[in-house]
Amino acid sequence: MAAGAVCSAALAAVTAVPAQAGEHGVPHWELKATGTPDVRFRGLSAVGRDTAWVAGTGGTVLRTTDGGASWRNVSPPGAADLQFRDIEAFDARRAVVLAIGEGEASRVYRTEDGGATWTESFRNTDAKAFYDCLTFFDSRHGLAMSDPVDGKFRILSTADGGRSWKVLPSKGMPAALDGEAGFAASGQCLVSSGPSDVWLATGGGARARVLHSADRGLTWTAADTPIPAGDPAKGVFALAFRDRTHGLAVGGDYRADQASPQAAARTSDAGRDWRPAATPPPAYRSGAAWLPHSRTAALAVGPTGTDLTTDGGRTWRTVDTGSYDTVDCAPDLGCWAAGEQGRVARLER
Repeated sequence: MAAGAVCSAALAAVTAVPAQAGEHGVPHWELKATGTPDVRFRGLSAVGRDTAWVAGTGGTVLRTTDGGASWRNVSPPGAADLQFRDIEAFDARRAVVLAIGEGEASRVYRTEDGGATWTESFRNTDAKAFYDCLTFFDSRHGLAMSDPVDGKFRILSTADGGRSWKVLPSKGMPAALDGEAGFAASGQCLVSSGPSDVWLATGGGARARVLHSADRGLTWTAADTPIPAGDPAKGVFALAFRDRTHGLAVGGDYRADQASPQAAARTSDAGRDWRPAATPPPAYRSGAAWLPHSRTAALAVGPTGTDLTTDGGRTWRTVDTGSYDTVDCAPDLGCWAAGEQGRVARLER
């Protein structure tokens, strides 16, 4: 069977998931033992069905090249005190990982040999900056974002695959709202699509917003979303764009004892206008990913479960109740999820 036919058949099965996932022959998450029960993985990069990278607490980075049957601990040396929250991998050998935190706790590391060696390519020296997420347009050009510094979100740029970084001018960035920030919950508060479009998700302010740049972070416009805000625990936690116009936003209130109505929204005009989901996920969601080769199917994950949409984000239904913080899919339909207690899973059928 041709590769395209394989993808089409697999996608048809995924989008047919019923309310009770896990039944025989139905796509479902299959846990892959990582041997790291004390680690929470919020950083995830799916290279394919065989290869994936995860990054988390305790400065931990793991890599698999056999579909999760085995994992290699490729953590950077001396990083045990760091909190990795985002990782972007280009293949089985090249990856860039972001550590979050105030001041010098925010760092970027890069590897070209599958994690055998790492180079620290950025260390934040501004006590007012706190980096949350990073994204790449291609294997050379990428951005990282910090919570507001002097009233504006700060953007870091690389043009050499993460070997070096520079802070972009802030004149094209609109002013942040009082209390507004990004959420380093899944590595998806900054996402890109195509050669130059990038979106930034916010919360904590009076309104949950999405900022969009069409020129790799030089100038930005801001749009309100219907996802509730007005509290440091509320807002947009993750974005996913299948092209430069169609996107999803998920979030809510990350506190377990608080409800999260209107936890998802969608856009079809590059983020200028956001519409609430008619049937949103039932609880806070921190990660989202479009299923490859589909114009309508996507997944959202959070501590209380996984939801599926098959109509472009208009309606969602829960298909799994396992706890995951982030989700990512590769072009070959290799979809992965990761979260607390060393949990990593691959979508199987």
